[in-house]
Amino acid sequence: MVTEPSANRFDRRELLRGAALLGAAAAFGACSGSTGRRSVVTRVTSPSTTTSPTTTIPRHPREPGSRPDPSKPEGVDTLPKVEHIVVLMMENHSFDNYLGVIGRGDGLPLDASGKPAPALPDGAGHYVHSFPMPTTCQLHGSPSQSWEASHVSLGTGDNNGFVKACGPVAMGYFTPHDIPFYAGLARTYPLCDRWFASCLAQTYPNRRFLMAGTAAGIIDTTAASILAPPPPNGVVMERLEAHGIPWMTYYNDLPATFLFPKFMQGRGDKLAHIDRFYRDAANGTLPGVSFVDPGFADKYGESEENPADIRVGEQFAARVVHALTTGKAWDKTLLVWLYDEHGGYYDHVVPPRAIAPDSIPPNLPPGAIKAGYTQYGFRVPAAIVSPYAKKDYVSHVVHDHTSVLKLIETKWNLPALTYRDANADDLLDSLDFDNPPAFAEPPKLPEPALGLNGPLPATIDCGGVGAGTIPPPGAETSTP
Repeated sequence: MVTEPSANRFDRRELLRGAALLGAAAAFGACSGSTGRRSVVTRVTSPSTTTSPTTTIPRHPREPGSRPDPSKPEGVDTLPKVEHIVVLMMENHSFDNYLGVIGRGDGLPLDASGKPAPALPDGAGHYVHSFPMPTTCQLHGSPSQSWEASHVSLGTGDNNGFVKACGPVAMGYFTPHDIPFYAGLARTYPLCDRWFASCLAQTYPNRRFLMAGTAAGIIDTTAASILAPPPPNGVVMERLEAHGIPWMTYYNDLPATFLFPKFMQGRGDKLAHIDRFYRDAANGTLPGVSFVDPGFADKYGESEENPADIRVGEQFAARVVHALTTGKAWDKTLLVWLYDEHGGYYDHVVPPRAIAPDSIPPNLPPGAIKAGYTQYGFRVPAAIVSPYAKKDYVSHVVHDHTSVLKLIETKWNLPALTYRDANADDLLDSLDFDNPPAFAEPPKLPEPALGLNGPLPATIDCGGVGAGTIPPPGAETSTP
């Protein structure tokens, strides 16, 4: 059994701290003060199954540069009831890991006794069953969401390789008791139970997909990936600026837009500390598009990446949502809550094939598993928070991170960056603009586990508390 992982790991937080050494610091500057036509969507008719459509590639795909509504000019506002789109992307958890037992959407399959049924082989003659994590802390550096581990986890297209790739901890899940705010959010607003990461890889490539519609060759979270050639068609923020549409990144310690250092050069006025987000949300002065980043390098692990105590990130997200729902512009706001990738944690739904964003292949090192950007990553938690969100709705439409791009492009009829966002769904299935807004009065959600406004307890130290014994007694057996 595993109680302590290897201390030999690549620490992405250290890389983030050293981003300035890679030339990103100059990009940041003095940042501290500072209804179109619908695309073809793929629906899952049987969300209780463990599979998704084998492909989401349309017969007649839209091309990069095409507009959602060709009959209208670029920059026209087709969704005037929404003035503020906010994107809150957290880190490293699968749908089943966070939402598998909340009783809504396509969660973990249950056995006859009502307990999660999945059990995967470890490659050594044993099986590890799904189990509740012993604490809200995580192992240090495990499980893994690397290119290699993700493709091994996929198995032979049956999601059967998670334990072989990442060890027993991959089968752990958290409960509504651990993260009550997240459970309440996912039970209240439209829950997207077919939201997949954009590729089977780590943070950086998936965050590139979020803002550029492509990973443009990168597969990992390394210094080389920061310095890799930029996406050839640019980023969505350029399209916004071309039409005078304001945008901003709000961050704690480092903004994710540093992944595009050349673009960010001289744009320090587009970066603001998270404290300003709370003020702007309260005053109703948020820009058209806001990217909100948790702390990546902070002491407690606000992003929720291992080995963080996940309650810290939940508290941060709850504060973001609360700021919006109590702010002066709630009546014209839309928040997308999602995760960059699965973090190595098990999910039972097989990701479908996806349209390649462009002709740029992944830059694979010698010996790497041969694959491309033609398959989605594993499912991640995602929900749509807005007064116009549909009540009692679970979306079974296939989404990935480029659906955020498609939503932005649909609102302002902007040209697509790549084939992926051109053919993504635009999230409008979760919204209703034809009837009085179902959430005009924001519903009361459960408090996060650490409370909403209280300071972090000094006792939160996952290096001292630890994740407990993994797998716990009884989770590993000789039979499935």
